[in-house]
Amino acid sequence: MLVEILSQAEIDALLDALKTGEITADEIKEEEQAKKVKVYDFRRPNKFSKEQINTFQVIYENYARALATFLSGQLRSPVQISVLSVEQLTYEEFTHSLPDPSIIVIFNMSPLEGNGIMEIQPSIVFGMIDRLFGGPGRTPAKTRSLTEIERTIVERMSRRMLNLSKEAWENIIEFTPCVEFIESNPQFAQIVSPMEMVILISLETKMGELEGIINFCIPYLVLEPIIEKLSIHYWFSRSSKEHKEEYRLHLQQKIEAAQISLRVVLGTTSITIRELLDLQVGDVVPLDHRVDADLTVMIGDNQKFYAKPGIQNKRLAVQITGFKGKEEIISE
Repeated sequence: MLVEILSQAEIDALLDALKTGEITADEIKEEEQAKKVKVYDFRRPNKFSKEQINTFQVIYENYARALATFLSGQLRSPVQISVLSVEQLTYEEFTHSLPDPSIIVIFNMSPLEGNGIMEIQPSIVFGMIDRLFGGPGRTPAKTRSLTEIERTIVERMSRRMLNLSKEAWENIIEFTPCVEFIESNPQFAQIVSPMEMVILISLETKMGELEGIINFCIPYLVLEPIIEKLSIHYWFSRSSKEHKEEYRLHLQQKIEAAQISLRVVLGTTSITIRELLDLQVGDVVPLDHRVDADLTVMIGDNQKFYAKPGIQNKRLAVQITGFKGKEEIISE
């Protein structure tokens, strides 16, 4: 419940109005009751909350960046894509807004049941086809239906465009989009009943001198099993956890691959320069270290472990027996 807090000046003005009779307590009560009444259209119920619509905004902003990069590489031309709008409406309103002919790609989002629509405006589609065929990206003077060859190309491109959406949705659900078929007449693309609510995400697409819209229409019935996950809090919490785990694994790999010197110190002593110059083969230099005491293991310039000398596979070796600063000794 929202509570409106009045400033001191507003409170004083209200009390003065009550004293002078400009307004009455009954009028204030009637105004408060009027504020509680909200207009609701039962023919067009709002099934998506504002927070869920904001989640769609975040998901498809990420998707728009990935799609722009993909199309720029495929078409060898700069492509800019951004989210134009996210709104909920009836499926009938969506289909009535589409021209005939249109390029309507019907796809599913397994394991979710039902189909969604990716509608690409003809100016964008024919510009993409012209670029793929080696042209400058022109569109025909008059909108027409796709030929069989063009339909095959659009189906392949649509499949790759839809696959990019998996990464954008991964914090909500892991799904595998699959192109069912491509339709040109909006009246034949009936994936749900006309009055069913859908979410419509419009992506503004600029490809050279061409501009157009790519629409994603997903019915509420398809998203109903995951509707509780469509919140910004859930999306960012999942994203944060995955980023932390990804960072931890990355840091672990870097540490494991790091190279650092390891030295075992048998002991130390002090001698004069003359004694050093007079050393001969067979001479014995006493060290300040007991024969039965553990050796010191240095990691870099720091003492980290204690160890005992030995031989393994005919090579000199040491066995770690303890850590510096810890009293316990590792059992053999």
